[in-house]
Amino acid sequence: MMLSTDIWVAALIRRVELGGGFAMLIRKGDARAGSVLVKVLNRSDRTVRLYAEATRGDGERVWMRPAVSEQESDLDRYIERAIKVDPDIWVVEVEDKDGRHFLTEPVEVG
Repeated sequence: MMLSTDIWVAALIRRVELGGGFAMLIRKGDARAGSVLVKVLNRSDRTVRLYAEATRGDGERVWMRPAVSEQESDLDRYIERAIKVDPDIWVVEVEDKDGRHFLTEPVEVG
């Protein structure tokens, strides 16, 4: 059984806070089934990464980087386009000195 999006987002924000980072809900989407984008700012080198949830062919929930740029303006434009396509989307911004994303599900690289 999967958690509703609002509970999952609250848990992510709490995990970030407990880990010494800072997280903020930028955009609230559908509480039950909205998809999530997680924008991560690495405070030490000022790079930014974006993670989007996806479902693999075997049904497993994973995270991927939908845009390879590490420039905040590029990722913000991606987020704006995603919101136009999916008005139920959630956006969480994480700031961490080491650039950790705090996601517990698998993150696919590449």
